[in-house]
Amino acid sequence: MPQSIKKSAEERMEKAIVALKKELASLRAGRATPALLDRVQVEYYGSMTPVNQLANINTPDSRTLMIQPWDKSSVPAIEKAIMKSDLGLTPSNDGSAIRIVIPALTEERRSELVKMTRKYGEEAKVAIRNIRRDANDDIKKLEKTGISEDESRRHQDDIQKFTDKHIAEVDKVLAAKEKEIMEV
Repeated sequence: MPQSIKKSAEERMEKAIVALKKELASLRAGRATPALLDRVQVEYYGSMTPVNQLANINTPDSRTLMIQPWDKSSVPAIEKAIMKSDLGLTPSNDGSAIRIVIPALTEERRSELVKMTRKYGEEAKVAIRNIRRDANDDIKKLEKTGISEDESRRHQDDIQKFTDKHIAEVDKVLAAKEKEIMEV
């Protein structure tokens, strides 16, 4: 039973890191990537739909995103959704496709992005610590029904090792993203 608790906790910690990486991929670091538009939702026939489900998104060069909708009538809705998003991008519409030129980042915007990166990192760390707390609580409940205090302590130490490893991984991911953002 304690093994399944530890395994579940470690899997959940891994998922927290995957979620962090996905969040960070949607932050603009000066170069075009389709992941920038992952959070953009378009109102399409009355329902909110991710833009990547309505169009092909590609990068003809390092500073341009090209969005080619499958349904030409959705071009204005996609353009409107991009304008409303918090990405700070201005799309240009040629009637059948949308181009987004990614401007060079200013120093102010870079520091703003680093702050956002750190915020996402802190949220991931909090999620990992909450997973640790839940797993430790489950181990303590087992202590009342069948495992010794020493065994409980060993399992809690293992969970702490998982936690430390995953928090170090979060720090490593954040450092890489910050370096990418600050690159000129």
